[in-house]
Amino acid sequence: MTQSSTPTPLSYKDAGVDIDAGDALVERIKPLAKKTMREGVLAGIGGFGALFEVPKRYKEPVLVSGTDGVGTKLKLAFEWNMHDTVGIDLVAMSVNDVLVQGAEPLFFLDYFACGKLDVDTAAAVIGGIAKGCELSGCALIGGETAEMPGMYPAGEYDLAGFAVGAVEKSKILTGAGVLPGDVVLGLASHGVHSNGFSLVRKCIERAEAAGTVPAVLDGKAFKQAIMEPTRLYVKNVLAALAQHPIKALAHITGGGLLENIPRVLPEGMAAHLQKGSWPQTELFAWLQKTAGIDDIEMNRTFNNGIGMVVVVDAAQADACAETFRSAGETVFSIGHIAPRGDGAAVVVA
Repeated sequence: MTQSSTPTPLSYKDAGVDIDAGDALVERIKPLAKKTMREGVLAGIGGFGALFEVPKRYKEPVLVSGTDGVGTKLKLAFEWNMHDTVGIDLVAMSVNDVLVQGAEPLFFLDYFACGKLDVDTAAAVIGGIAKGCELSGCALIGGETAEMPGMYPAGEYDLAGFAVGAVEKSKILTGAGVLPGDVVLGLASHGVHSNGFSLVRKCIERAEAAGTVPAVLDGKAFKQAIMEPTRLYVKNVLAALAQHPIKALAHITGGGLLENIPRVLPEGMAAHLQKGSWPQTELFAWLQKTAGIDDIEMNRTFNNGIGMVVVVDAAQADACAETFRSAGETVFSIGHIAPRGDGAAVVVA
């Protein structure tokens, strides 16, 4: 007769999920999230759901939502142990998108997933998220930290973010009023931002194999130049919108200038950009040379130095540009709007 034996007890921690580490992370996050609080927050971090009341100054509020991630830029964050700015990228990719409709970002939620939770790494990432929210006037009111053993390689994680903003119904930017002769302004980027990193990583691999990785690009150490976070345009663009009749905005992300500008132009309109009207930085010159690609491929892969495009009436262009410059933006007049005809929606010549 066989005797049954009592199985060795298994805890959730034995299975790879450390509840105590998760609790410790929440305690680290709370003061960071507190710095982002703003009008409208009724209940934030810690509950099953975050509560937010649309500010009463809106008469006909329309909610605008956006979601995004950081992409393969994270692979470099893992390799180089640089985790403190990818959270800013996460916020910027969503709030800059929401901004394009003329909306003020109200609140943000994040999703952080890993195989094994490292509290210090997660706190650095979420600290960047909180910083991005603080800089864009957006409340970090909730999120999810998922520890899933076996789902991710050791030391790696993934991120997703979700932003909600509001705009007066009468002030939604649709691009419908864009006309021939309107001026296209470009607000400078901080570098690659968070798109095109599959190609960036191939360039780094090629340069490392050839021993040609530059020590410095644009006055910054190579790794810092590559990992420079996405610029947050929110506060300066909202201020300009309050002063000038801006007709359209385009956030230059995946697909670059060639794919993103047409998204905000009405049928039959095209943007004619003047080549050389903004300088190519050392970073983008290095990427183009290392990859061996032409200008067209550069402009449809990267932001190539322009992170946000602003379309405005020619009579307002100089004043609008000065407003941005006074706020600290680097601004270039990069082209004009013309009838499309049978040509492309964006022409760079």
